[in-house]
Amino acid sequence: MRRPEALALMAAAATGVQVGAAMVATRFVVQDIGPASLAFLRYAIAVLCLVPPLLMSARVRFAARDLVVVMGLGIVQFGILIALLNLGLRFISSTRAALLFSTFPLMTMIIAALLRREDLSPTKVAGVILTIIGVGMALGERLSVQSASEEWLGALLVLAAALCGAVCSVLYRPYLVRYPTLPVGAWAMLASVVFLAVPAGVEGLFTEGATLASFGWIVVLFIGLSSGIGYVLWLWALKHTTPTRVTVFLSLSPLTAALLGVWLLGEPLTFGVLFGLIGVAAGLWLATRGRRPLG
Repeated sequence: MRRPEALALMAAAATGVQVGAAMVATRFVVQDIGPASLAFLRYAIAVLCLVPPLLMSARVRFAARDLVVVMGLGIVQFGILIALLNLGLRFISSTRAALLFSTFPLMTMIIAALLRREDLSPTKVAGVILTIIGVGMALGERLSVQSASEEWLGALLVLAAALCGAVCSVLYRPYLVRYPTLPVGAWAMLASVVFLAVPAGVEGLFTEGATLASFGWIVVLFIGLSSGIGYVLWLWALKHTTPTRVTVFLSLSPLTAALLGVWLLGEPLTFGVLFGLIGVAAGLWLATRGRRPLG
């Protein structure tokens, strides 16, 4: 494996951990603020992290058509995806949402294969499926109590969010090959902030404000800062390897959520979590080994 690709996989792994931590943090505040308002604040903070590269992007000449597509992908990935995910977290637990969201790489693999961006090898398919099984083993004991109507609604919202992310992960790559990572990320995220301002305004964010305690604002700040860093790592990984190899590391997000529950909430470290870790590790190894597919 070449060094840039190995570093890309490390960046993808860091993003998987960040997504899990942000999902747990979101659960702390999502009941006190509208989903669109939280998404707006999250990426408004994140885009401030990218102001320097955004200013530097004046030196990068985007073709007008390419810039429109990049901004459109940003709206889908950060506006629509996060709003759907935040809304879903109102109806189901962060653990269950993380499990459903772990279907992201399976969706990515299928879409990439249909668009002929990647080979659909048996090893890769087995690896992706094994990571999902590992996540299910890790979280199986926590997937029981919820009202049926809320459960279905929350599940559909989270699966729709995963589909948005899968489509964007495949479609981003040509633009990441053509342009530097940071300006692409800055423009995509800025577009999402502008888009999210409308539903956030409808929720009353700009007229009534957000009724969060000090701890709530600290949580929102953490979500925003980590999202900015995580997104840059995510795009950099997509630039240097294939979408499935990057998105499969999202299987680390529910495990991160489970382990944070052990650390922060005193939840027991069960055999299911341990076996799930083994399953995810084996699945990641299978999904990322072998020759590099089409790109």
